[in-house]
Amino acid sequence: MKKLIILFSIALIGCSGMPSVLKNSPAVDVQLNEVRNNIAGFQGKPIRWGGTIIEVENEDRVSRIQVMYYPLSSSGRPKTDSPPQGRFIIQSQNFLDPAIYKKDAKITVTGPLNGIAQRTIDKKMLQMPIIDVENIYLWPEEKDSYYYSPYCTGFYPSLYYGFGSPFYYPCY
Repeated sequence: MKKLIILFSIALIGCSGMPSVLKNSPAVDVQLNEVRNNIAGFQGKPIRWGGTIIEVENEDRVSRIQVMYYPLSSSGRPKTDSPPQGRFIIQSQNFLDPAIYKKDAKITVTGPLNGIAQRTIDKKMLQMPIIDVENIYLWPEEKDSYYYSPYCTGFYPSLYYGFGSPFYYPCY
């Protein structure tokens, strides 16, 4: 029983928390609006931001990803159930493959703030902070966690176990 408790505790520790690539990098969790209002104050400071990928642009010497900013959870995952707060750009000297960094994928990045870029979206000029990538974490897609039993037959009356049976599970 003691071994089972220890294994369960280790499993919980392994499943919770921030990925090590993000946890071990020095970064400040600061909101996008705070940075936009004080670009000079945050210039060169390490930032941790996340969101969903809008588009990937690859040039000869640099790759850029435009990201829709969302606040981060305690695990560093973008909270896409809250409203987006704007856009930012990450740039890397390494090639960032658009087949891997796909549109709408969730990412979290850390790195120093390196100024601001102006981009035209439709007919609106936007200013987007730029982060030089030190660490990037592409979150795995979330799957539905429904359990489908091969013995799913629905509920039926049982004299011994009340409504339903311990051997068959209701269909969801």
